[in-house]
Amino acid sequence: MPDDRLTVQEINALDQERFVAVLGSLFEGSPWIAAEAWHRRPFTDIPALHHAFRAVVESAGTERQLALIRAHPDLVGRAARTGTLTPESTREQAAAGLDANRLSPVEVAEFGELNAAYRERFGFPFVVCARENKKDAILAGFAARLDNPREMEIAVALDEVAKIGWYRLLDAVRDDADGAAGSPDGSERREVR
Repeated sequence: MPDDRLTVQEINALDQERFVAVLGSLFEGSPWIAAEAWHRRPFTDIPALHHAFRAVVESAGTERQLALIRAHPDLVGRAARTGTLTPESTREQAAAGLDANRLSPVEVAEFGELNAAYRERFGFPFVVCARENKKDAILAGFAARLDNPREMEIAVALDEVAKIGWYRLLDAVRDDADGAAGSPDGSERREVR
């Protein structure tokens, strides 16, 4: 099966408009991150590209960071139940076992209650990298994180946003040489696709 992902070299050659068209959905509802990261070219590899995106988020200031977190949908929320999630979020929630067709009405209600409690406490949705978690771990995450101080929870949410962006980046871009990509912190190499 052909690999339709762009290489890092091809990404470096894109004009800003095309760069945003290709990578603007890495961070949910926040194409401004890709628009700003474009100025940090050229990128040597996928981790360097991801680092540029993270640097944009880290320098964005609290209000833009909160807007980024708030752009994420509730897990098993209204958007999921009505089919209005982004394609990426739909796939990610389904892979974690969170599609409403596989959950009981009791489980759907539990997610609704947890989402409401979390939003009430922090003012933004619970964000977790669904690709690294399944339903039970996500439910446990709600319980563990509801007691965090707000500043800590903002940091945790931004880390989870970065993980989501990392996996979405691997879906869109491949390294020029061998098809493998290091992790964003450089600690491991992972085959992509």
